[in-house]
Amino acid sequence: MNMDRETYKKYAKGHAPKSPVVKNCVKAFLFGGGICAFAQLLTNLYSVWGLNDEDSGLLASVTLVFLAALLTGIGVFDRIAKHAGAGTLVPITGFANSVVSPAIDTKAEGLVLGVGAKIFTVAGPVLLYATLAGTPYGVIYWVCKII
Repeated sequence: MNMDRETYKKYAKGHAPKSPVVKNCVKAFLFGGGICAFAQLLTNLYSVWGLNDEDSGLLASVTLVFLAALLTGIGVFDRIAKHAGAGTLVPITGFANSVVSPAIDTKAEGLVLGVGAKIFTVAGPVLLYATLAGTPYGVIYWVCKII
């Protein structure tokens, strides 16, 4: 079958399954909001246990990273993400998943050449560009605070 680009686009669009955009957005909103509400619950719980606000928030973040990594490791995170979609990409849980997933996928290749070499394949560029972007902004902020 020989067709030009426009004909192929029309053909592909006509045969592609329709995505339930509104349903997916609602599910992502509810799951993401649920993760954030759970984080707030953890923060409040840690505050009740006598930690200050900063330490409570830090411990809630650490707890979310641990739970996301654990759920990824036992294969539950992917099943949740299948239904929640982008809702599981609340930055801290999505980041934990993006670090743990490549490590699990490459563990058969060994600790050095597998896990060690490929653990940051997804998260590495995020860390690099966040650091590169954050450094000049931090310096500018610091200079402005001095002046």
